[in-house]
Amino acid sequence: MGTIVRTWGSAPRPIGSVVAICDDGQITGSVSGGCIEDDLIEKVRQGSLALARPCRVKYGISAEEANRFGLPCGGTLELVLEPIGEHSGLEHLLQELTQGHRVRRELDLHDGTVKLEAATGADVLSMSDTHLVTFHGPQWRLLIIGAGQMTHYLANMAQAMGYEVTVCDPREEYANGWDLSGTRLLRDMPDDAVTDLKPDAHTAIVALTHDPKLDDLALMEALKSEAFYVGAIGSRANQEKRRERLLEFDLTVRQLDRLYGPVGLKNGARTPPEIAVSILAQLTAVRYGYRIPDPVPEKAPGQASPVL
Repeated sequence: MGTIVRTWGSAPRPIGSVVAICDDGQITGSVSGGCIEDDLIEKVRQGSLALARPCRVKYGISAEEANRFGLPCGGTLELVLEPIGEHSGLEHLLQELTQGHRVRRELDLHDGTVKLEAATGADVLSMSDTHLVTFHGPQWRLLIIGAGQMTHYLANMAQAMGYEVTVCDPREEYANGWDLSGTRLLRDMPDDAVTDLKPDAHTAIVALTHDPKLDDLALMEALKSEAFYVGAIGSRANQEKRRERLLEFDLTVRQLDRLYGPVGLKNGARTPPEIAVSILAQLTAVRYGYRIPDPVPEKAPGQASPVL
């Protein structure tokens, strides 16, 4: 099994991508789109990849190699290759994944032994001289409250990013018009939908109805859950009013501080698709453990300079 642990320049696959190869050349997964996989298959068939313990290999260091292995010009990637056996813990890992659990896998690079434990925190691969830590678990999930126009853009883009999307809206005038393929529509009240979803650290919840009776119901449960991201649309003034309302219930200040509102990164977004982009950009940053400061607005093309 090979895992991408580092990349330099333009790499065809991101860090954490995995490929697995059987001794007869059968393969699943991808680390390059084909060329590196072909090289690994050839080495497996020749018996030159019979590893006793994990090792590191680099591809694409020179321009010639980059061309040979189909990497973009200047692209380089490093793999950790590990022999698979009982010590790898894959059977136990698969059992945990089947039960919907998120797992932290720690590989000892000296002897190939593996330690598995419940995963917490950001889903970020890390490697030292002695260990490789990867995260495995259920598909990322996104629950959106409200089936309006913006939800169509957000749900469609989120699906392309690998999220399993559920939309909740008890209002007939919105729910009856929902038709985005691949999503699940719930007509329950938002608090019930959040509770039934059982949000975990792979779940994001975004409230988009602009109706406090619906958005606040969802947030009351979402902020008490393990969801890694909870956001709500609305101006800063409306967010302050929302905080005051939610404090009257059994939420703590610490729980309220988890709320991203106004939802999304500040990027000047005005239209529904632009706002959807800003929301998913913030989701991505939180998912990978990045904190992005508010940007400083610059003059837009065609915009007059302010009169001083």
